[in-house]
Amino acid sequence: MNSRGTIRLATRGSDLAIRQASTVREALAERHFEVELVEVETEGDRLTDELIANLGKTGAFVRSLDEKVLDGDVDAAVHSMKDMPTEMPDELVVAGVPERAPAGDVLVTPDGAGLSDLEPGATVGTSSMRRGAQVRNQRDDLTVEPLRGNVDTRIEKVLAPALQREHERRTEADRERKGNAGDDSFEPEYDETVDEWFDGLREIERRALGREVETEYDAIVLAEAGLRRSGLVHHVNYQRLPIGDFVPAAGQGALAVTARDGETAETLHAVLDHPRTRVETTVERTVLAGLNGGCIAPIGVHAVLQGEFVRTTAQVLHPDGHDVVQQRRDIPAETHADAAREFAADLQDAGAADHVAAARER
Repeated sequence: MNSRGTIRLATRGSDLAIRQASTVREALAERHFEVELVEVETEGDRLTDELIANLGKTGAFVRSLDEKVLDGDVDAAVHSMKDMPTEMPDELVVAGVPERAPAGDVLVTPDGAGLSDLEPGATVGTSSMRRGAQVRNQRDDLTVEPLRGNVDTRIEKVLAPALQREHERRTEADRERKGNAGDDSFEPEYDETVDEWFDGLREIERRALGREVETEYDAIVLAEAGLRRSGLVHHVNYQRLPIGDFVPAAGQGALAVTARDGETAETLHAVLDHPRTRVETTVERTVLAGLNGGCIAPIGVHAVLQGEFVRTTAQVLHPDGHDVVQQRRDIPAETHADAAREFAADLQDAGAADHVAAARER
């Protein structure tokens, strides 16, 4: 790529990935760069029936994109930072880290209920070992079940049972209405017909209504950033989960643009990089790397740059959620990488290593 040539950006083909890559394209376009998005199928996309935690290695959504960069087929690749392995090929760098979206998780339910409102035995869906362990740690009376699919699919799965039951009730009410036509004393259960009710549904609710239900989820947990980037934040009922209890994955909410070290990387860095987000996510990923857990253990790390310090919370759970090692430390911003490594070592000594080992044995 020359200084003003077309930049080819690799991205996964999911709706969320395209939306994320489009934000990078728009930022570059504002600086008068021509940008082409190149869709790439990844290993994680192909293994649609297997949970991410069971893929047996990290980077299931990353390697195929970065291989295109290394082969010279594209100039750069756009990733969700939380999906990235902590180790990268020497030829690649994280050239750009745009400003992060909200880092936390949300609980999505049909009626907006919070975690404490769920009935004992309620089913909570998640694709993340971390989120599952956190739910069990907070509510060991709940049932955690696997949940796969893009953001739209996951939301449809939690909305479907209640919507389908409501449709059945309204259909039966319509039959009664028709059967009592002409009876002035009959009072219908609903003011509107089932067709009028259907016409008032949001598009995602209509899709959920036609979805086959395999597991009845009462709630699901997912990243707020994904909900927002999918354009669904105003179309579902959700509650933010407290970051102190549900510490997010390292890098959650952030994007990472990888490129070969060189002129292209320098160009992307100058246009895209958000220094605050760079520091915070560097701390989070350095702590994660020091814990040797990758995506195979329930680990949350969240950092916030405040003045001269990076306030960092790390949480390492036993996979069953019955025990947790959690600490908070103010890391000097000036030496944040080295201090993050020291923090990880202290967490290991405090028992985090045992929880990581337990996760590896599963």
